Amino acid sequence: MTDPIELARIELRQWRQFVAVAEELHFGRAAARLNITQPPLTQAIAGLERTLGARLFERNRRRVQLTPAGAALLPEARELLARAQGLAALAQRAALGDAGQIRLAFVSTAGFELLPRWVPAWRAAAPGVHLELIEATGDVQQELLARGDIDAGLMLLARGVPPPGLAHALVAAEPLLLALPAGHALARAAAPALGRVLAEPMVLFPRRIAPSLHDAVVALYHAHARAPQVAQEAIQMQTIVNLVSAGLGLAWVPRSVQLFQRPGVVYRRPGGARALPACETRLVWRADRVSPALERFLGFVRAAP
Repeated sequence: MTDPIELARIELRQWRQFVAVAEELHFGRAAARLNITQPPLTQAIAGLERTLGARLFERNRRRVQLTPAGAALLPEARELLARAQGLAALAQRAALGDAGQIRLAFVSTAGFELLPRWVPAWRAAAPGVHLELIEATGDVQQELLARGDIDAGLMLLARGVPPPGLAHALVAAEPLLLALPAGHALARAAAPALGRVLAEPMVLFPRRIAPSLHDAVVALYHAHARAPQVAQEAIQMQTIVNLVSAGLGLAWVPRSVQLFQRPGVVYRRPGGARALPACETRLVWRADRVSPALERFLGFVRAAP
């Protein structure tokens, strides 16, 4: 049985020689096509046959024919050479950011507006760069970035609070609105009074997934001498809205969450408040790990409306 290590050492040059002889079915013409003399070509084919442990050609003084083994190898060898020829072009495209992959993590709120707008535009602008989407909360994204398991992420933060230790770019800013059960008394007002809102139990995301935004919400209560009544915690905004519809409490959500039309939930902006919490979505990445594909994606994001 042929040693697998020996098989792995077969060079592309040997496969080119095999294909030339297989297509010409004449050692002299194949040698001329390869710009070598016939004796080295004959020796090379004999060496390839020894390595493979199979005859590739039946040959006599009058003709050269492919054996069944040679005929089976010919299309595979052609494909191998074609793929090898394309490697240089692929490397050049990757160096220019025209090929490769970007692993982009995102918080759930980015799925309401940003990603539906970005993904088709990115595919049209860079069809050779695959965009792999990974849903993850902010704390998980930081771990993935630290390990190099993603290239960039879309994080939700409080207004004006950049992510620590990461390069970043602002991609969206929006106010927080209230999600209320449709049958709640406060839902009847177009702008419910903030004082009454702050007295209600609420559904809130855990601090670990978005510390700055969590702190901004809690600070609003403290600024009005209130203690937030957290009835339930949930990670995903869709889950939070679903719990609101079940009557577990009110919730502060980014304005884009309005696009998630859950029956039994209405959205309101409280009245009588000078400053309400707002949030930002920022694209984050490690400044020391910017591939050409990611650099191109960053330019795409910065140019996006």
